[in-house]
Amino acid sequence: MGTEDVSPRYRDIDLWPPADVVDAIVDAQLAAVAAVRAVGPAIGDAVAAAVARLGAGEGRLVYVGAGASGRLAVQDGVELPPTYGWPHERLMYLMAGGDTALVRSVEGAEDDTAAPGEAFERAGVGSADVVVAVAASGRTPYAVAAVDAARRLGALTVALANNAASPLLASADHPILLQTGPEVVAGSTRMAAGTAQKVALNAFSTALMVGLNRTWSNLMVDVAASNAKLDRRRVRLLQRIVPVDDDRASALLQAAGGHVKTAALLAAGDDAESAAARLHRHGGNLRRALAECPLTI
Repeated sequence: MGTEDVSPRYRDIDLWPPADVVDAIVDAQLAAVAAVRAVGPAIGDAVAAAVARLGAGEGRLVYVGAGASGRLAVQDGVELPPTYGWPHERLMYLMAGGDTALVRSVEGAEDDTAAPGEAFERAGVGSADVVVAVAASGRTPYAVAAVDAARRLGALTVALANNAASPLLASADHPILLQTGPEVVAGSTRMAAGTAQKVALNAFSTALMVGLNRTWSNLMVDVAASNAKLDRRRVRLLQRIVPVDDDRASALLQAAGGHVKTAALLAAGDDAESAAARLHRHGGNLRRALAECPLTI
């Protein structure tokens, strides 16, 4: 496996000046990003297929992994509800070793091939769902078993791995090879391999949210988290869509329960009920909803 190879380029790195070590690590991260860029079309295809599954409004996005790869996958998923208002009930996580493994290693957990299928059966995973599995080696038994089980149940499967010709990629509907090669510190796949996974997951989930109408232009108009900073951001977001002053924006947002899309439709002449119905009719697409509003913005 390329991720386990020992690169002669970094031989005797323990004797290098710290600045040279840092430069080598940063260079490897840049190469990891380039590895993701090389498979952009494959990620785009996976996004398109996932939008088709999840666009009906019922399916779940399921993240699967073990160790460092699993932690990155979970990290990607937990940001979707606050950033894009993605419902918690439409997210599912399968981390080898359970929640404990998010903060400490659980010995032998990644070798459990029965647990993923059992968890999917209990949760009723099926054809409406999208399963994203991540493993640097592409050979982690837990991740491979999860993809195999998901496909048997009819779910769409996406796999990210950093080694070619690996079982995980062979099993998935949408295999995404992030070919990062040997690490600066041999075998430490939380480094370049992990960076490539993080970038690929960000690209996949963000493009997915855009495709599912969770943005207007490049604005987070479904933002759900609430604090003083985000309350101010909501005002600015609304003002980028409709020409209102601060007081009017705040009043509209209060009437809309803090939901920017609804507030924009209220500004365009809807009441709360008609705004909700209009958004539902257009699958959450604010552009199309605004286009048929009583008032021209």
